[in-house]
Amino acid sequence: MKITDAKVFVGGPGKSYVTIKIMTDQGTYGLGDATLKSRETLTAKYLTDYLIPNLIGKDPRNSEDLWQFFYRGAYNRGGPIAMAAFGGIDMALWDIKGKLANMPLYQLFGGKSRDGALVYGHATGADLEDLMDSIAWYQEEGYKAVRVQCGIPGMPTASYGVSQKGNFKNYITDFSGIQPDVEIWDTDKYLRFMPDALMQIRERFGPDLKILHDVHHRLTPREAAEFAKEVEPVRLFWLEDPTPAEDQDVLRHIRQHSTVPIAIGEVFNSIYQCNRMIEQELIDFIRVAVTYAGGITPVKRIVDLAGLHNVRTGFHGAPSHSPLCMAAQAHLNAWAPNFGIQEWLVLGTPECDALFPTEHRMENGMVWVSDAPGLGMDFDESEAARYEYEPSSHPVTRLVDGTLWNY
Repeated sequence: MKITDAKVFVGGPGKSYVTIKIMTDQGTYGLGDATLKSRETLTAKYLTDYLIPNLIGKDPRNSEDLWQFFYRGAYNRGGPIAMAAFGGIDMALWDIKGKLANMPLYQLFGGKSRDGALVYGHATGADLEDLMDSIAWYQEEGYKAVRVQCGIPGMPTASYGVSQKGNFKNYITDFSGIQPDVEIWDTDKYLRFMPDALMQIRERFGPDLKILHDVHHRLTPREAAEFAKEVEPVRLFWLEDPTPAEDQDVLRHIRQHSTVPIAIGEVFNSIYQCNRMIEQELIDFIRVAVTYAGGITPVKRIVDLAGLHNVRTGFHGAPSHSPLCMAAQAHLNAWAPNFGIQEWLVLGTPECDALFPTEHRMENGMVWVSDAPGLGMDFDESEAARYEYEPSSHPVTRLVDGTLWNY
């Protein structure tokens, strides 16, 4: 069996997904997601100019050797562009493997550990009252877990993950254009407001709702330790990205002051960026994504390592990942003995369903994986022709005095 061709498609409904389709001489094809948000054309170009020429003529069943060829065979290893491109290829090769075996991917991993996988939605509000309405809406939709983000009184602009007043069903900012928007951050105002806001949410919605909160790298280690200690009575499901994780040893400082569960990893692109914090049990949830971290092959290794050290999965699921990435993660979630939760954002729209037909479904706050062979998802090329690349950029963050800060 040989790979005969591969195509790359860039575009999607409101997002520029990078989709790779790998064809074989036996008619079986595989699909993968190589989307790198706001840098989509870079992964697409890397695929077409460098990687795909090295796929032609190879046996697609040798996914491990091909992954090693691209990763270890390169002089300059890793990085977000390369790993997202590798991730798309690896995902497509696993898709082919599942179709050849006539099995869903979770069966190739070792079978199901659960029927449905818990997901969380993004409750958001311009103020606390607005956020309470958003949480209530998610509960009515069947969600058992929500991430909560709220506008901070006195801040010049909205903080991370906050929608305009009354638009609490979808916080997603307009990232269109190359010039990024600027968000203003005031740590003192955040630390004065958010602990009490979280406690009010707990008192309003009771002990059963799983509450998550994302600091999004905005605090220093000392500030993060102070905040984590103060919010312990809220009993958060997790505190996400309390401080930038480049210096992993600072997480020990937070651990010494608080028992709040910590979730980190959505921007990591290899096991070498998270192995120490897993092995030293400095986190409770690992947040890698199959696309960003290089595909199913390396992410499965991360999950196995995490399972040895009491760390659960909490895969990234922002709309920067296409439904193909979410399908791959759905299979890993069904299998992983140390599954924790899955982020779930802006999927299942009619436009996405038309572009990526599937029987994966989300009901009552749980994802139910398809039993179709491979990823259990297809790709409509005629539908894809409706879309083209649209440049975008994430916002940047500045302090009140203008200092550039962590996004």
